[in-house]
Amino acid sequence: MKKKKVVIALGHEALGTTLPEQKKATRQTAKAVADFIKDDYQIVITHSNGPQVGMIHTAMAEFCRIYPEYTATPMSVCSAMSQGYIGYDLQNAIRSELLNRGIYKSVSTVLTQVVVDPYDEAFYHPSKVIGRVMTEEEAEAEEKKGNHVVKVEDGYRRIVAAPKPIDIVEIDAVKALSDADQVVIACGGGGIPVLSQDNSLKGASAVIEKDLAAGKLAELIDADELVILTSVEKVCLNYGKENEKPLESMTVAEAKQYIAEGQFEEGTMLPKIEAAIDFIGNSAVRNVLITKLNPNQEAGSRISGTRIHK
Repeated sequence: MKKKKVVIALGHEALGTTLPEQKKATRQTAKAVADFIKDDYQIVITHSNGPQVGMIHTAMAEFCRIYPEYTATPMSVCSAMSQGYIGYDLQNAIRSELLNRGIYKSVSTVLTQVVVDPYDEAFYHPSKVIGRVMTEEEAEAEEKKGNHVVKVEDGYRRIVAAPKPIDIVEIDAVKALSDADQVVIACGGGGIPVLSQDNSLKGASAVIEKDLAAGKLAELIDADELVILTSVEKVCLNYGKENEKPLESMTVAEAKQYIAEGQFEEGTMLPKIEAAIDFIGNSAVRNVLITKLNPNQEAGSRISGTRIHK
C-alpha cells in the first residue's frame, strides 16, 4: 500500500531564535515529526529561517564593515548558510528521536535553490526588512550599491523583495530521497532565491515567503497533505477581536472569500492561506492542515487545527 506523503512546514516556534534555543526547539520538534513517521507517513520537511538568516546577514555585514577588504556576503549566500546550520540541528534531532523509538531511517538536508521570476512585481516594491540598524551614512552607502533601505525608529535598515517561487531546482533529488522512504529537509527559509540565466543560476537579492515555497514543494512532489505548523492552534476570523471565531475547516472557495474580506494579515496568516489554495488547486484529494506545534499531544489529535479542502 502506498504511503501517504506529507510536507510539514515548520514555523519559528519549532526552531527558536538563538543557537541554544534552536538546539532545544529542534529536539521538541523532532518528537512531533517522529509521530508522523511512526504512523507510516512519508515525510518531507521545510522550515522558516527568519531570525537565523537575519543573524547571519547582520554578522557578515559587521564583519565586512570591520574588514573592508572582504567582499560583502550576498543574501543568497546568507540563505544557504541558514539552510545548512538549521538542517544540521534538525536532521540530527530527528535521527536521534527515531533511533530512540527503534526506527532507523536516513534524514537528509538538501541545499535547495528556488527559481523566481526576474520580472516579479515584488522586485519593484521590496518590502522585507533584514539586517542590522544602520546610520544615515551607512544607508546612503547601501543605496549607492543599488540596495534599498527604509527608515526605522532608531535608524535605517535594508529591505529586499519577496518574489513568488516558480520552480525548485533540486526537486528531482528531493523526490528520489522521498521515494526511497527517507526523511528529507528541503526549501529551508523559502529556499535560496535564484534567477535562471541560460544554463546558469544567479542568486537574487530577495527572500521567498516560506509558506509559498512549502506549497510549491508539496505541489511538485505530489504530496497528499501539507501541514503548516504555526503559533496558533486554528485559523481565526476577526483575529484578536472580541468576536474572534476559530475555524475547524474551510473550503478553498471560502478561503478566497475571506482573503477578499481582508480577514488574514499580510506576512503572517495570509501567505499560509495562499499556499493552501495554490497547493490544493482543483484536487479533491489534497488538503492542508494549519495548526500549532505540540510535541506532547497524541498523534490523532492533529485534527485539532484548521483543515482546508476543496
